[in-house]
Amino acid sequence: MSVYRVARRYAEAVSELAEEQKQSERVAADLELIRKTLMGSRELVTFLKSPVISKEKKQTVIGDLFRSKVSGFTFSFLALLLDKGREDVLRAIVDEFFKLRDDRLGIITLDVRAATELTGDQQGNIVKRFETMTGKTIRVSFSVDKELKGGIVARVGDTVFDGSIQRQLELLRERFAEGNGRN
Repeated sequence: MSVYRVARRYAEAVSELAEEQKQSERVAADLELIRKTLMGSRELVTFLKSPVISKEKKQTVIGDLFRSKVSGFTFSFLALLLDKGREDVLRAIVDEFFKLRDDRLGIITLDVRAATELTGDQQGNIVKRFETMTGKTIRVSFSVDKELKGGIVARVGDTVFDGSIQRQLELLRERFAEGNGRN
């Protein structure tokens, strides 16, 4: 079974069970802590993925790291993953959990790259436009990309909205090449 399918199944299970037990917010906070810990330690990720390291050693390390920092529910979930030998997909499970949570809450992530720093008004207009277009709440991150000649490039999931000057010039060039560049 693919890593994605395994991660998705575990994420769905923990999400549904947390919802049933009215612990969604606490579990989300716990999993955010786990995500940050994994992102901050390549050694921990390598340790968890290693087939050479015993299950008992992994359980000890996970216990030392998280037992006092996460809820009993979340720690039991971690223990289950270790017991089933699925600790190597922990990061993917956490990522899938947050995708499912965002879907349930109607939140999408928008990444905007601009040629220059955008003003507050410009940022607000971009967010409003995408909220209107998608009908969802937007979680946005803005960054400056010196490679862009002008304009912005926005990404929502797998969809890219390229409003850069370079892309507009490419489209204009294509229209002229096809003979459709006339008014």
